[in-house]
This record gives sequence, structure tokens and C-alpha cells, in this order.
Amino acid sequence: MRISAGFRAVVAVALLALGISSVSAETGGSPVMKRIDSAKTLRVGMTGSQPPFNVKNRDGELMGMDVDLARLLAGSMQVELEIVEMPFVKLLPALEDGEVDIVMSGVTATLQRNMRVPFVGPYHITGKSILTKSDVLAKASSAQEINDEGLSIAVLRGSTSEDFVERVLDKPKLTTTATHDEAVQLLIDGKVDAVVADAEVCALSKLRNPEAGLVSLRNPLTIEPIGIAVAPGDPLLLNLIGNYMQALQATGARGKLEQKWFESGGWLLQLP
Repeated sequence: MRISAGFRAVVAVALLALGISSVSAETGGSPVMKRIDSAKTLRVGMTGSQPPFNVKNRDGELMGMDVDLARLLAGSMQVELEIVEMPFVKLLPALEDGEVDIVMSGVTATLQRNMRVPFVGPYHITGKSILTKSDVLAKASSAQEINDEGLSIAVLRGSTSEDFVERVLDKPKLTTTATHDEAVQLLIDGKVDAVVADAEVCALSKLRNPEAGLVSLRNPLTIEPIGIAVAPGDPLLLNLIGNYMQALQATGARGKLEQKWFESGGWLLQLP
């Protein structure tokens, strides 16, 4: 399910109208923009294991909403796209250290993260939910109803889910994992009682494991904005990405990507 040439063309026209169709060499004190212009490459950090934001298909190729957005951005800048895969917990440090130019990996723009790097967006709104085998837990309407020291919870390491559990669900035993899939497998194997993750991750996990008896909350427990983390100290790059996101909204392109990755399940057939 690659982006069609016509779809890219519509976005490119909108970006051109906004005057951001390519990276300018007149970047002054914009070091990251200078590097992108010189190397003709945009480096985007992501995990490669967070469907529907990013995931590998059965051929080992990356796909997802983040991947499509990154391709559109690199194309509008007339540079090559280099996706740099790494564990979630290493994404922001890599951005701060100059190993990547931006991070697009289902990252929530929290106060603490925004004090480290600037964010553009949001390009998606989500919320925390729980995935479980227990019908009783799935009926919870507040976090306090599952804040029980007799429970065990798994979360993605370094995520806002981990932060949420530490702040709000301080009684259950907490286990952190490198990927969402590892956390879900712990639940399926009966090693934890629940997984706390974004609502879309919980819904997707139920679809991918139809025989596991997984259930999730009817309504998310929080509201969280997903944004693009941008290299700090480069106002021109921040401005470029901001204009790009406005163009996606204006052309309806972002809405089409939302429908493709969050409403239509056709892409699930490409998973291993």
C-alpha cells in the first residue's frame, strides 16, 4: 500500500504554494537544514515496531502512517529518505545527539519531552487504554478501578504508558518491554494481567490475536497528542515541518492517511 503518484503530486503542489518545496542553501544559523541540504537526505528516527504508525511487512519492508508521512516530507524537500530504526527509548537521545533529523514514531508531545526538543503537530490524537483477558478489568471507567496491588501490568519501555502507570497505577507490579509485541505476548502467555498502551495499539492487538480472548476498554483513560519531534536549535527546520503539516491538513492528505491506517484494516494482510 504505497502512496500513489497522484497523491504525492497533490501534496507537492500544496507545499510548493507555501514556498517549501525544497530545502534552501540560504539557511544561515540552521545547522540541521544545512546538513539535509548538503547530504540530500532526511534522517527520520522510528522503531519499526509500532503498528499502525510503523511496522515491517512480511517482506521486511517498513510501512505505516509514520512511513507515509516521512516519504511525503522527504519528497517535498527533494531529498532522499533514510529511516533510522532504534528502540523507542533511544529515539529522543538520538535526536538530541544529531543522529537523526526528526523523530516520527507515535511519540506523544508531553511537557517533559517538549522541554528537550520541539514538536510539530499533532498529526494524531490517541489515549491510554488497557488490553487484558479480564472482562472485569475491561469494564473499568477510571484508572483507580484497576489500581490494585494484586495486578501486574506490562508497558513499552520509555513510553508515556510507562509514565502513566508509574504516576497513576502505582500499585500493580510493572514490567517494561522493548516492543509492544513483547508486552502483548506476556499477556497472552498469562505472565501479566494487562497491557497499558495507546487505544489503537490495543485494538490492533485484538485483531492480530483473535483466538487469545483479548478485550480492551470502551473509552480511553487519557487524551494524548502524537507529534513530530524536531532537532533542537534549528528554527528553520521547525518552520519547514510546521508548514508541511499545515499543507497536509489543507489538502486532506492527513485525513486520507488516518483513514488508511486507523480505519481500514486492509494493510493487516501484509503483516507476517
